Amino acid sequence: MKPMSNDPNMLEEYNFNKGIRGKYTERYSKGTNVVIIDPDVAEFFPDENSVNDALRSLIPIIKKREKRAAEQGH
Repeated sequence: MKPMSNDPNMLEEYNFNKGIRGKYTERYSKGTNVVIIDPDVAEFFPDENSVNDALRSLIPIIKKREKRAAEQGH
């Protein structure tokens, strides 16, 4: 297929014959949380699971800080 002249990353047409209609409908209907991370950070996280694991590891730290702040009246 021929690339578009104004954007070489896009083709002039795409074939969706093997596409699955509504493949992500259920997931999308539950809500989406799209977050754009900077390229220098993204290079350390190859997929969504690695991002989620990293963020989950921070939850206990955040909870501990919140508890301390509450105890100090902040």
